[in-house]
Amino acid sequence: MFPQTTASSIFIIQRPACADEPQARQKMTNEIGITTGSFMQHLTVEPRPGKLRLLDLPKLMRDDLDMRVIDLMTRTLDSFEPKYVDELRNRAEKAGCIITNLKMNQRGLEMTSPDPAKRKQALDEYKRTIGVAARLGCRWVRPASGSKRPDIKRYAAAFRELIDYAEPKGITLLIENNGWLRDDPDAIPLVIHSVGKGLAAAPDTGNWTDQAMYKGLTKAFPLAVTCDFKAFQLEPNNEHPRYDVKCCFQTAWDARFRGPWCLEHFNERLDGLWKGFATLRDWLKQWTKEASGEK
Repeated sequence: MFPQTTASSIFIIQRPACADEPQARQKMTNEIGITTGSFMQHLTVEPRPGKLRLLDLPKLMRDDLDMRVIDLMTRTLDSFEPKYVDELRNRAEKAGCIITNLKMNQRGLEMTSPDPAKRKQALDEYKRTIGVAARLGCRWVRPASGSKRPDIKRYAAAFRELIDYAEPKGITLLIENNGWLRDDPDAIPLVIHSVGKGLAAAPDTGNWTDQAMYKGLTKAFPLAVTCDFKAFQLEPNNEHPRYDVKCCFQTAWDARFRGPWCLEHFNERLDGLWKGFATLRDWLKQWTKEASGEK
């Protein structure tokens, strides 16, 4: 169903000078959207009761939730074929939605491998995927991070190669706290400092280890252009015992991050997932009003 590939220093730095960032931030202020990783267990290619076709998501989220930002993950795409990619973009545009980001989550890619052949395979596949992102109208792409801390110079060189490939297509590279970055609150600023222009942060509020979470968010959000605002399954009275989601919002707000907030949420039932999205949307709207001093 989903396409697969074949083959602690602290820095005080300014927000990265991404070519598309000022325009992107202006247009995306206070926008709330959905990351399609939320639907992994609910997706289907052909229509089925209780399941969701990705092609139907744009209209549903606009009609049911009044949200328009879609953050894609490669494993939720049915195909990389141009016909499918064009249909998804057309449906998004018809519904008034924006596809902002493509998380490149193909398995088995090692863009920092010491083996030149493996490194080239990964970079070639990511470049192919950047072409898909451009066809979708994305402004950002995010390669996955490996589980082991890489050689930072090799990591920076790989990012620079992808940045140079993506920039003429109007696409900026992102780094997220997945893989080895999850337990190091200094990792995102370290990599951005090492890479330079063309790389920005995309924090995932719930993807840190417990020890690194709030320090990591504090360091990442000043460098962020988008985020995954993650919440696991809510309790019957909408409690979220895993961590304080409002504290995550406040940390981002204090860092002057203003969106887009891309909801990543999980529920065994699709209707429960939809209800959770509505709850999180309403929380974010209320917290934004309070933080802005609105009555």
